[in-house]
Amino acid sequence: MLRHLDANSLLHLLRLFNRIWSEHSFPAQWYEAVVVPILKPGKIPTNALNYRPIALTSCLCKTFERMVNARLLYELEKRDCISPFQGGFRRGRSPIDNLVLLESQIRNAFVRRNHLVSLFFDIEKAYDRTWRYGILRALFDFDFKGNLPVFIQNFLTTRIFRVRIGSTFSHPFIQHEGVPQGSVLSVTLFILHLSQMLHVLPSSVSGTLYVDDLQISCQGSNMNLIERQLQRAVNKLLAWCDQNGHTISPEKSRCVHFCRKRSLHPDPVIQIRDTNIPVVEELRFLGVTFDRKLTFLPHVLNLRKRCEKSLNILKVLSTTTWGADRPSLLRIYQSVILSRIDSGCEVYGSARSSVLRHLDTVHHSALRICSGAFRTSPVHSLYVVCHQLPLYLRRKKLCAQYFFRLQSYFNHPVRRLNIPLGLGRLYNARPSNIPPFCVRIKSFLVDSNILTVQIHPTSVFTFPPWDVPRISYLNPFLMYDKSTTAPIVFQQIFLYHRHQYNTYIPIFTDGSKTTTRVGCGVVIADVPSSFQLNALCSVLTAELTAIFLALERISDLLEHKFCIYSDSKSALEALSHPQNGTHPLALDILCLLQSLQARDFQILFCWLPGHVGIQGNELADAAAKTATTSWQQPLPYADIKKFISHHVHNLWQVSWDLQISNKLHSLKPRITLWPALPVRELDVRMTRLRIGHTRFTHKYLLFGERVPRCNTCHVDFTVIHILTECPLFNHHRLNFFKTSSPDICDLVGERPHPNIFIFLKIIAFYHFI
Repeated sequence: MLRHLDANSLLHLLRLFNRIWSEHSFPAQWYEAVVVPILKPGKIPTNALNYRPIALTSCLCKTFERMVNARLLYELEKRDCISPFQGGFRRGRSPIDNLVLLESQIRNAFVRRNHLVSLFFDIEKAYDRTWRYGILRALFDFDFKGNLPVFIQNFLTTRIFRVRIGSTFSHPFIQHEGVPQGSVLSVTLFILHLSQMLHVLPSSVSGTLYVDDLQISCQGSNMNLIERQLQRAVNKLLAWCDQNGHTISPEKSRCVHFCRKRSLHPDPVIQIRDTNIPVVEELRFLGVTFDRKLTFLPHVLNLRKRCEKSLNILKVLSTTTWGADRPSLLRIYQSVILSRIDSGCEVYGSARSSVLRHLDTVHHSALRICSGAFRTSPVHSLYVVCHQLPLYLRRKKLCAQYFFRLQSYFNHPVRRLNIPLGLGRLYNARPSNIPPFCVRIKSFLVDSNILTVQIHPTSVFTFPPWDVPRISYLNPFLMYDKSTTAPIVFQQIFLYHRHQYNTYIPIFTDGSKTTTRVGCGVVIADVPSSFQLNALCSVLTAELTAIFLALERISDLLEHKFCIYSDSKSALEALSHPQNGTHPLALDILCLLQSLQARDFQILFCWLPGHVGIQGNELADAAAKTATTSWQQPLPYADIKKFISHHVHNLWQVSWDLQISNKLHSLKPRITLWPALPVRELDVRMTRLRIGHTRFTHKYLLFGERVPRCNTCHVDFTVIHILTECPLFNHHRLNFFKTSSPDICDLVGERPHPNIFIFLKIIAFYHFI
């Protein structure tokens, strides 16, 4: 309802918010929450602790919280108030960051032949026991004054909730401590408060947080020294928790001693209030199981077990006669099963190939179920039919994309994980040691010739939320459809538009991309200029680069009124709504535009249709296509991400080109996505015909029988022989295909012959496929 309010109603709502903000009054209904308990999977319903409380709060309050949260986050990030090792609820961060940091520390300890001891803490009910005064004190320490701390104090005070089961409500309860459940602002306040505990750690102990998942570690060759350093860190954490109202559970906390030494050595003894922290062989951390030798075998085996259980969903939906179609099954597989396999692959992908092969069986089984392929079908054919990458290539793609995403964030902690020269020599001298993530992925990027690509830094907090620049965007062609409008109409509209804005100097920009080159062109006063860009740039990047160059030219001119014309709606939309996207070049343009406007420049932006005979646009297009002067600039992450996907697809194609003896290869030498038949039964039979493995021709492999042979031709039965070669069916081929020797591609290719299934039924082969 709020999203569909008109402008007048939104203005009244804004006035209400401003009154709440400035008058320090908080509506009473905003304090209330309705809690709906949801039973945790596999838990006993009679125990109240086995329920996950879902709190429903006022939508108006949440809307106001989003506005306050955006402003608070901007200031917190700009002032570096939150520890860089807190990865939860922050833009550009993910659990993979904490996993990569831990894995890198363990790998480096292994190559030094050191011990590394990690402690994983459980903070009891951290969300519900957060000290509210501690939050206000942290805001005061960071010099937040005025209306903000008063609003947050009102926001945290006297929270009331009622539990709803069905239509029955409990008596109201008052929440005296903690941050409100179900609130937008609560998560920011929580990480601001909790991340302060990382500052009390000694310099010899490293620690990371993902929301309230705390992990600290220390490495060295002397176990006694490691114990002392970790015990000192634990004592400091306990003191901080005592001061801030938190409790670390010694029973749920765990210790893992990562070591590859074979000689006998004691495990560390570390205590929480006279209670020893249990030392375990393996531990699940942020979804990935770390074992003490970092083989990731327990993680892979457990992941395979969970994925095989989820395969039952596909089996129920995928009967070969009435089941769901192939695209739907593949979407379910990708969302339910493949997403689990992808999660954490940047870390567990360092395991030995013999360990990772355990997951291939899940991938192959799922593809057979989705496509309906016969059980003997080659796995390479399954990949091509379902248009799914092999898992080893998929891991390479995700790792490369994650690496370049790190490069796009300048202050990212994982980005600073550089291997010292001495440590690099150790890895070279001890090749049996698996290197950490950054070293592993660089070897792949060197082979791909993309390691030297510079990434344009992305700043998600370039502009404050209350002062996002806006461009003056004109579109006189809005009511006209290019496909049904003659070019002369657009030319006349443009002439009338120029008559209205004749005091503004026109500037035309354009970008061009072909298979081998990318260019951009700018035309000012009928004088074109152009630059050739990196071949990996997208069309959007080329269009934005042209606009950026136009603004740079404007800054050197004496005139102050300009109108920039572009035929790229996507580029102008990126400039109109910078908060919806993160294209770094659009942010650079807005920064430059803001500085020009401060110098009294008046700049308009106008969209015009391309290739309709408007002279300036045609000149800019020709300049972009013939650009020869090179312009070196960093690449946006979105462009390199697309290139990585294309590069990995090419590696897959190279692998497929080697499968000369594969029956599907002759039908489909290029890996492309073919449409599925709408009827499940027909699509399954067509898939088996294309792969060349059917129940009739390959059942003998499963039952140890003899190969079926054609009594007429005295050769083994194959799909090609039955469809195109056997003279026994020549009469039917002439009847249905108008030839006695049709090409197999014409029968079961991308566009199957309309009579193929009738032919198969007539020769009594249809029901044996």
